[in-house]
Amino acid sequence: MENVESIYGASKAVRNSHSKAKKKGKKKGSVIAISSIPLVMTLGNSMLIPVLPAMEKSLSITAFQTSMIITVYSIVAIILIPIAGYISDHIGRKKVIIPSLIIAAIGGVISAWAAWKMDNSYWVILIGRSLQGVGAAGAFPIVLPLVADMFKSEDEVSSTLGIIETANTFGKVISPVLGAFLAGFIWYIPFFSIPILCAISILMMLFMVKSPKTDQKPLPFKEFLTNLKKILGEKGRWLYAIFFIGGILMFVLFGILFYLSDKFEKEYGIKDIKKGLFLAIPLGALCLSSFLTGKFIKKNKVMMKWINLGGTVLAAAAIGALYFSDNLWFMIMMFLLAGIGIGVGLPCLDALITEGIEKEERGTISSIYSSMRFIGVAAGPPVVALLMKKSDNWIFIVLGGVCILAAIVALMAIRPGAKKTSKA
Repeated sequence: MENVESIYGASKAVRNSHSKAKKKGKKKGSVIAISSIPLVMTLGNSMLIPVLPAMEKSLSITAFQTSMIITVYSIVAIILIPIAGYISDHIGRKKVIIPSLIIAAIGGVISAWAAWKMDNSYWVILIGRSLQGVGAAGAFPIVLPLVADMFKSEDEVSSTLGIIETANTFGKVISPVLGAFLAGFIWYIPFFSIPILCAISILMMLFMVKSPKTDQKPLPFKEFLTNLKKILGEKGRWLYAIFFIGGILMFVLFGILFYLSDKFEKEYGIKDIKKGLFLAIPLGALCLSSFLTGKFIKKNKVMMKWINLGGTVLAAAAIGALYFSDNLWFMIMMFLLAGIGIGVGLPCLDALITEGIEKEERGTISSIYSSMRFIGVAAGPPVVALLMKKSDNWIFIVLGGVCILAAIVALMAIRPGAKKTSKA
């Protein structure tokens, strides 16, 4: 009898072990699939940055008009992100993400076709980019609350958010290289890659991600606005701070990328793949620092504040140092340090947002946060394009100055309690 019981116990233990391994495998697959979304959305935007000087020449447009190819994408997303977040809170994340990826793919097709077939294609390209912005609004911003919905442990949430932010930054690392490589054949080929990348992400989401079910019924819009006003009234101090800092960090990052792309090509004669590799240096530092920070911070919200503050100060100091020298390698090293500063700051903001808000409200609040980040993305290139007409020093003063302002806001407004996230 004892032998029978021992055999049964061993068999049960094996089954449990297999079940745990299967669940772990499914979780890994889900994380990979979810991570494909920020990767694809980043490639769809950042891949065009090294191509902008070639677009300017081929389309006979100004640097400011060229910057709008990046900016229009973000402006549309800014407007629609809160709506997408509201809808995802009530009908489910996947039901918003997958149609959004399809819309982004259609936008890519329109831009690619216009650049390929039309003589005066600039405005049609902008229409395609606007559609991509519609798709972007319901894709990456919804990933943050989806992660918080899928994982119970705070450690798992912060670690997965670190991976998500790393996928986002990894997309920025490979995008200049990939964009420059593809444009080396014909400048508009990067547009054609967007629908292909979206299709891959759609398939992964369909077959690898099982979104948690929701029993929630949609709130009337008036009640939704009332609830939102209540949340911002109770937690507005630290939420507004995080919204602001996230926007500033993305403003600085995309301002830097636009500046470097133009500077490398026009002043140093660095083009094509070589330019992509040079752009990848600060972005690689950003990617690695994001990944390590996500692993390190876990659920320590006090640490999140100070790491974010330190990263923002580091970015300000590195950019400010460029005021004193225009040496190529000094510039690259300073922007590398700025990339590290931004890279350690972003995962901390993501974790504070998703862990400091109740599940029912995550989609809406994280979407507002994503809108603020997109404002930064939208503003960076055109502001830098206008400042470049004056002098490079003005670029360093403005970018370094807004980083200092963000650091002050982090110091004064983000005050996480020792145990309660709601005091963040």
